[in-house]
Formats: sequence, C-alpha cells, structure tokens
Amino acid sequence: MTGITKHIDVVIALGILGIVILIILPIPTGLLDILLTFNITLSVIILLLAMFTTQILQFSIFPTLLLVTTLFRLGLNISSTRLILSQGYAGQVVGAFGSFVTGDNYVVGAIIFVIIIIIQLVVITSGATRVSEVSARFTLDAMPGKQMSIDADLNAGSITDEEAKERRMNLQRESDFYGSMDGAMKFVKGDAIAGIIITLINFIGGVAITILQDGETFAEAISKFALLTIGDGLVSQLPSLLISVSAGILVTRSASDENLGTDMARQLFSFPKVMAIAAVVVFTLGIAPGLPTLPFLFLSTGCGVSAYLLNKEEKQRVSLAIQETAATAESRRQDLDDPEYILSYTQVELLEIEIGYGLISLTDERSGGDLLDRISGIRRQCAKELGIIVQPIRIRDNLQLATNEYVLKIKGTELARGEIMPKHFMVMNPTNEEIELKGIATHEPAFGLPALWIEAGLREEAEILGYTVVDATTVMVTHLSEIIKDNSHELMGRQEVKQLIDGLKEKYSAVVEELIPDLLSLGEVQKVLQNLLRERVPIKDMISILETLADYAPSTKNTELLTEYVRHSLSRTVVAPYVADDNILRVITIHPDLENYIGDNIQKSFQGSFPAIEPTINTAILQNISKLIEGLAPSQTRAVILASPKIRAPFKRLIEMAFPQLAVLSLNEVPNYIEIEAVGMVSVDVD
Repeated sequence: MTGITKHIDVVIALGILGIVILIILPIPTGLLDILLTFNITLSVIILLLAMFTTQILQFSIFPTLLLVTTLFRLGLNISSTRLILSQGYAGQVVGAFGSFVTGDNYVVGAIIFVIIIIIQLVVITSGATRVSEVSARFTLDAMPGKQMSIDADLNAGSITDEEAKERRMNLQRESDFYGSMDGAMKFVKGDAIAGIIITLINFIGGVAITILQDGETFAEAISKFALLTIGDGLVSQLPSLLISVSAGILVTRSASDENLGTDMARQLFSFPKVMAIAAVVVFTLGIAPGLPTLPFLFLSTGCGVSAYLLNKEEKQRVSLAIQETAATAESRRQDLDDPEYILSYTQVELLEIEIGYGLISLTDERSGGDLLDRISGIRRQCAKELGIIVQPIRIRDNLQLATNEYVLKIKGTELARGEIMPKHFMVMNPTNEEIELKGIATHEPAFGLPALWIEAGLREEAEILGYTVVDATTVMVTHLSEIIKDNSHELMGRQEVKQLIDGLKEKYSAVVEELIPDLLSLGEVQKVLQNLLRERVPIKDMISILETLADYAPSTKNTELLTEYVRHSLSRTVVAPYVADDNILRVITIHPDLENYIGDNIQKSFQGSFPAIEPTINTAILQNISKLIEGLAPSQTRAVILASPKIRAPFKRLIEMAFPQLAVLSLNEVPNYIEIEAVGMVSVDVD
C-alpha cells in the first residue's frame, strides 16, 4: 500500500491515459463488466464524499474529477456500443440492468430511461449550473470585504502571518472552485445529451445490422437490442445521475461545521410543534373516506412519537442552557469587575489607516490592489533606513469618510488625512511650473506640492513632457511613510526597544548585559533612541549606540548628553544625508555673539536643555533663518545649521516648532574628510 501511495500520481496519470486508450481500442466483455462496476462504485463514493464534506475546499478537486468521470463514462459508452453493434452482446452488467429494469416490457424500460435523463438534464444539472453561476459571482463580489476582514484580524493580533496567508489562500481557492464549477457543470449536461444520442445509435444501428446482415426479423431485432440499449443507457446514466446529485449537493451547501446528514437531521427535527401538527394533519387524512387508512395512521404515529421525543429533548436542552447562562452571567459579572477587562477598552492601535468606501478596492489583490504589499514594503523600508520596528498597521473602512478619503492615525489620534482618486495618476512638475494637461487640480498630501489628477490614458503623455507621475496607491503610501518617519520617536516604545535588544543578544550579549540594567534602564535607552529618531538619525547601528552608552553611562545618566555622545559616534551616519555630491557640506553658521548669548542662557528642564532668551530675540532668530532658507531655495541647496556642541541640542529645541525639518549639526559631528562651506549666518543683535 505504501508503494502505491508513494507513486499514486503516476497511477492516476496512467489511469487517465487509459481512458483515452479505452475510446480507441476494443476491450473484452469481462473487462467491460469490471470497468462498469468500477464506474458505479466510484460514483457512489463521490456522492458520499459530497454528503460528508463540511467545507467545499475539502473536495476542491471535484470540478476536475467531474471532467475525468465524464470522459470515463463516454469511453465506456463507446466500448459498449462497439460490442453491441459488432457482437450483439455487451457483457453481464449491461444485460442484467436491461433485464432487471425492463422485465418483459421494453416500453416501460425505455420510459424509465427517458425519465432518468429528464431528471438529470432538466432538474438537477440545470439547477446546479444556475447555483454555480450565482455562487461564483457572489464569491467574487465578497472577496474585498473578506480580504479586509483577514487584514483586520491580522493587524489586531487575532491571527498570525501564517494564518492570514492560509486564509487568503483558502479564499482564493474557494473563488476558483465556484468559478470552475460554473464551467464543469456543462460537462454533466453534455454527458446527458451524449447518452441519449449514443442510446439511439445503439438501438437504430443494432436493429439495422441485425435485419440487413443477420437476416433476423424486425421483432427479433427489436427484442434483442431494446434490452441491450436500455441496459447500456441505464448502466452509464446511473453513475452520471449520482455525480450530478453530488455536484448539486456541493454547490447548494451553506457554510457549516457539520456534514449534510447531521445538518438535515438537526434542522428538519428542530421544532417539535411542526411534527405534532404534521401528525394531526396526516391522521385526519387517514380517517378521511376513500384514502388508505393504514399508511397514514402509521406515519401519523411516527410523527407523534417524534414530536414527543423532540419536545422532551428540547426541555432538557433548555434546562441545560439556563444553567449555562447563569454560569456565564456569573463569570461575566466577575470579568466586568476585573481590572484587566476594563483596561482592554483603553488600548488603542499604534498605527491605523481608515479608508473610505471607494478605496476598498486598493486592498483587493484580485482586482489589482497592492496597498497591503506596499504597506509591508514601508515597514521593511523603515527597518532598513531608520532601523525601527513598525508594528502591523491596521486598515479599516469608515463610512463616515468621503468616498476616496483616508485618515492616518497614531495611537488613535488623527495626524493627517488626504484624498486620492483610484484608477487615476497624480502629476507633479519638478520645475514648479504650471502643468499643461487636462485634469483635476490638487496638492500632494505628503509635501503639499501642487499637483494634478489625470486619467490613465494621459500617463504616457505626462511622462514624455517630463512630469513626475505616480499612481494613487503610491500617493497614500508616500504620505504614510512620511508620517511614520516624522513620528518614528513615538513608535519607539519600550516593547520595540526590547525587541531590538533581544535581537542583538545572541551575537552581542557582552555589551547588552553590561549596559542593561546595570548602567541604564530600558526606559533610559528608549529616551536616547527617541532623541535620535526625533531628528531622523537612523538607529540601525545599534551596536555602536549601545557601546557608546556603555562607555559614558558610568559618568552621566543625562539622556540628552548621552544622545550627543551617540550622535558623535554616529557622525558619518548623521551627516551623510546633507553632504552634496562634491563632498561639500554647505551650512548656515551662527554668529559667535549669538552662540555665546544662547550658551549663557541655557536652562535645564525635565524635557532637556532650552535657551531662556527674550521673546524679541527669539522672533528675530526665526525671521533671520526664514530669510536664509528663502535665499537658498533658487540654488536648491539644502539648509543645514552648524552650531557648537554646547548649544546644538538647545538651539534645535528653540527652532523645531517653526522649522521641524531643519537639521542642526554640531562641529564635532562632521568627519574630517568632509569640506564645510558656509552659505549664510544667523546673526541677531543681542546687545
């Protein structure tokens, strides 16, 4: 048995190839009897499998099996036809079926055969085909909602990535099954029609051959070939009928955890009152004049006994349900008093996207939506560029939003929103000049640049004109990426820090064990990482960060000062984004008098150092910086302020509300191999 199972694929392949050979080559009557018996057995097995299947994916091979069994029956039909017309004998199985059904009356046998064909063709096959069509359409329409449900469960942590992948695969397979069944039912319909034609050919051809070649009388020919023809038709159409019923059962089954027999028994006999009323009605019919009393009284008694037993069982079930409800209510009351239960209402999603109804298609992979893959790409990109772990992002639909609107939230608070147009492209002009295309004016949500929504047909023309062209999903994903980068320090919680450090323990256990918790707590390391991320300094080089902290933590626990030490150790990483292609760092310097003034007025607070200077001087500094940035705009030089190490952090806090994206570097962060060029100076009269 092990050998057969091991090579079962080869056996099945040879079997299907044998069906084709069966159509071409003649076979003896003994082998035909075996194959006909096998065909009946196989159809019975398929019917039972359909009845005991609880999910359609348990029998997903059925559409292909339908084709194979149809081809097999047609092959047997051709073989039996060959024997009937050439020998006037098609084996014991065909003869036995003909004798058993027809008896001495061939007309009755022919009528029964026709009735079976009508039942299969008109009733079962036609109905199952229609159900398959509707099921296929409804399954496809429901896929986006089901996909979002899976993603919601994944983002909520209810299922793992593997479980989500398996659910998506099952959803795809279910859709493919109904689509295949929609076409496979045509095989059954064609098989029934072919059965009628083959039966007529057998009868007419056999009678003609017997009369013309063998010289028998017309009555003898009809007697002989009516038996063979009806027997052959029944022995082929009976398995076909069973498989048609199997197909009908599969496509009409609703979702259930039980098989067909269990569902029928539970639902047919779920109401004792129905059985009691049925008993009274049938009893009334039994005592009515002219109707046979015994059968109706027998069935009335059966219905009455069933009603009594079901009523008794229902009372026991209700009593048990009351006890369970009381126990559940008590447990529920205890849970409501449990602080952990109350705390569950205070939990919010770390990252969340709410989308309008018109954007749901962006999450459906089947219709070409790739939003989920793009979001996964953002998480990988953030890990690669910044070194942070971005937790799964939850996506949910919000009917209160406009059709094409989306909202980005962090910790349940809205940070940004935008509106995109699916199946359109956003066009931006790198030169900031007017876009000479027909479209809908808008602004790029991440950077606020003027843009235009154009139809897909104008994309090629826009690219030829040198415009920047991006699709709707890219617009949303870019907006999300910038929000994550701007607020990465908020996403760096203690749990994320622990995950990063745990990932280093295996290879770099020495530095981790030395630093945490003896020198710094997990929270203090978190504060340093947050300070770095607040100014978009990548924390990919966690080893250098931890080693620097281990070097200086024995002398200070000031997280602001520790951050400056870490920035110095990461100097190449800190400065690299601002260095031009010619290896020159173009900076705005600070006048020495202003540096001294700020350095003399630094005050410490629980949030770090901050310069306590006069409001008028503060305003003058911000205005001076704004003019310098405007002056650098035509040359497309990126503004960077260079300060002394003493005032770098306080000066950054001074200007970050007005210029959150403006980098402030210190002199000791610039490597020696980089040339510094001053392109402006912040100068304010502080006398």
